[in-house]
Amino acid sequence: MPRERNFVEDEVLEKAMYLFWKQGYNATSIQDIVEHLGINRASLYNTFGDKHELFKKSFDHYRNKNVAVLKNFLGEYSDVKSGLKALFHQAVIQSAADKNQMGCFVVNTATEMIPGDEEIQKILKNNKETVERVFLEYLEKGKAENQFSEPRNLKAYASLLFTLYNGLKVVSKIDPAGEEQSAAIDSVLSLIRQTDQ
Repeated sequence: MPRERNFVEDEVLEKAMYLFWKQGYNATSIQDIVEHLGINRASLYNTFGDKHELFKKSFDHYRNKNVAVLKNFLGEYSDVKSGLKALFHQAVIQSAADKNQMGCFVVNTATEMIPGDEEIQKILKNNKETVERVFLEYLEKGKAENQFSEPRNLKAYASLLFTLYNGLKVVSKIDPAGEEQSAAIDSVLSLIRQTDQ
């Protein structure tokens, strides 16, 4: 009769997520994982597979949380330009306040594992498409409500917003003051031209 699991999978994935996020994939050993998660190797392999499978599952856990937070945050702002400005400034503030300088898990993963890991590359591409779709749907909402007349190519602009969002998290680790980032945010958002009400 198989033994009952004495852990909750989501809690384990949360712990694994922070471990990989802080240390990176290559620097994290199986022993690190076992000690940090507080489960034995047999339970680890039976439930999550090998290290690579655990990483993918914990990374998916991060992505799902991140997208949900992004949607909820933007949903608090009926005005699209205000919502985007608040989101990007929050990214700068959070990055500057990150004492461990962990940065963005997605960006960290891309720089560490690409090129070389085709599975992770596909996951990262899917993440890019998912986040861009969130931005696109938010822009389309503003366009439908006649909040702005430009930019015309909303899909391309959503891609630009994704690039800015991730870039801010990297630059803010280098220059936590945030003055240049604020100027960059304003420049990109200036492409949204308000309609005459």
